[in-house]
Amino acid sequence: MTRGMQANRQTTLRKPATVAGIGVHSGLPTTLTLHPAEANTGIAFLRSGADGRGDRELPANFRSVTATEFATVLGDASGPAVSTTEHVLAALYALGVDNAVVEVDGPEVPIMDGSAAPFVAAIDQAGIATMAAPRRYIQVLKPVCVSRNGCTGELRPYARGLRVETEIEFDHPLIGRQTFACDLEPGTFRRDLARARTFGFMRDVAKLWSAGYALGAGFENTVVVAESRVLNAEGVRFPDEFVRHKAVDAIGDLALTGAPLIGAYRSVRGGHKLNHAVVTALMADPSAWTYVEAPEATRRIRGHAELGAGFAAPAYGPDVS
Repeated sequence: MTRGMQANRQTTLRKPATVAGIGVHSGLPTTLTLHPAEANTGIAFLRSGADGRGDRELPANFRSVTATEFATVLGDASGPAVSTTEHVLAALYALGVDNAVVEVDGPEVPIMDGSAAPFVAAIDQAGIATMAAPRRYIQVLKPVCVSRNGCTGELRPYARGLRVETEIEFDHPLIGRQTFACDLEPGTFRRDLARARTFGFMRDVAKLWSAGYALGAGFENTVVVAESRVLNAEGVRFPDEFVRHKAVDAIGDLALTGAPLIGAYRSVRGGHKLNHAVVTALMADPSAWTYVEAPEATRRIRGHAELGAGFAAPAYGPDVS
């Protein structure tokens, strides 16, 4: 199905789908269920049974972000509700799901294998349904740039949908400087990005544990980098898996604009904090963006509803280079 055929219509899931795992910070069991939602709902998170206070629902919106140091955390005036939202958001965005309720029964989205692939599989299990309501895009009209401590993030006009360009640089022989760029399409995400896992350095583990973080991190959900080698028995899934995962995180954070973007995002040595700052700067400037429906320029790109076959910081690590 091409974007030209169905890109002007919103989508949702055909039926619920559930995954279960542990939270990368707490190490506690967590279940996540993706539910269909009505048109114009957008993506919403439902924290069920939160701290004995009943269910809490909040939109997946940049205004709901309460923390970005170790992951993207969403909450409201009563405090954080759900953490590590970026991987499931990236999968929903990349596969073109406009409306869904993401129910989570714990403080974190389960980390699964550290990548977005399990969430892609859950979306495939649920199926995607096209709705009657028109889809709105956010078109970037002029560059918006944020630079902090040698890290730079920029959104600029780009007519062919969302382009993501990421660059990382670590003083480590296994990583060094890596770059990745793509025009985001469902097939590209499935093939080139979804399986890229979060990563962390062995030298940081004790410090994170002592601070109460990364209690659920392990070889089954994180690429663990020692001084001279990757400690995971399977090695890496891509030679540049590190920067590819950085692109996944960026896509998940960009989803918090609340609508598909028509623009190009470039991140240099950035992370969740910088991604959020750029999204916030864009949305705060009414002259930098506008809503459009079914833009002509995107009709050359394969569709959101298509189901093909298929940093500078780890998800649990501090947002620094």
